[in-house]
Amino acid sequence: MIVITAPTGQIGRQVLDIVLGDVPDGVPDGVLDGGESVRVIARDPSRLSPRVRERVEVVTGSHGDPDVVDEAFAGADSVFWLAPPNPRAERVEDVYVDFSRPACDAFKRRGVRRVVGISALGRGVPGNAGLVSASLAMDDLIAGTGVGYRALTLPSFMDNTLRQVEAIRSQGVFFQPVAGDLKAPTCATRDIAAVAAGLLLDHSWSGQGEVPVLGPEDLSFEDMARIMSEVLGRPVRFQYVPVESFRDTLTRRGMSEAMAQGMADMATAKDRGLDNAEPRTPGATTPTTFRQWCEEILKPAVLA
Repeated sequence: MIVITAPTGQIGRQVLDIVLGDVPDGVPDGVLDGGESVRVIARDPSRLSPRVRERVEVVTGSHGDPDVVDEAFAGADSVFWLAPPNPRAERVEDVYVDFSRPACDAFKRRGVRRVVGISALGRGVPGNAGLVSASLAMDDLIAGTGVGYRALTLPSFMDNTLRQVEAIRSQGVFFQPVAGDLKAPTCATRDIAAVAAGLLLDHSWSGQGEVPVLGPEDLSFEDMARIMSEVLGRPVRFQYVPVESFRDTLTRRGMSEAMAQGMADMATAKDRGLDNAEPRTPGATTPTTFRQWCEEILKPAVLA
């Protein structure tokens, strides 16, 4: 039994598709064997496609709810764990550590063997990195249960660029509170999902560890602007935003002070090289290039 949390989210949806074998061309196909089944936890099961609902067991509710995870993890061998965003949380720790406590209790009580979690790069880097620090504390909490745990440690996602599609379309610009010439890894969510699904379908591993997912190359935001311009056939430029302005924009849009500060602290840490602390290895390098992602994902979104 494989349990997948956040199955309608950006990453969880792709994990579920790969595990079930419903994947586009060019993406590794998980395909369950005859001895496995899939259960998902969904607040709103109507957001699952009819085809998916026919093939999985659904537990309705939040995976932060003790009763929900107790039901969902019964008989589970492996769990995909993703703490969902909560932009109005009163504390950053509430989103990661406190949200995960009921699940950690259920991992032990229900005898779950393996958990694959979504986390961040930054282990061992000194200082407060906001959301990253809270995510790493969540990893420690999960590993402390004794369950086999693989934390997927991630840089910024290529897919985050989609949040600025309107500015790219109308103004030819995108913004970040990080120096434009700083080269750092970036990865596509579909590669994250492929790595996660592979671990969920592999029943041979145990113990705790981190699995970096770094994409195929290090790029600066200026590099990304050049690639976007070439793919879209129109000029796109990068604009640096001071971290204080970035934080204030988030609060104006409804984010809590604590979460906006957590985002700002994370951006400051990334600007200081947090994502570059992990050495690139063949095992941490994933296939989707930023140019390929722009061709297949960004360009259709901008031209829509």
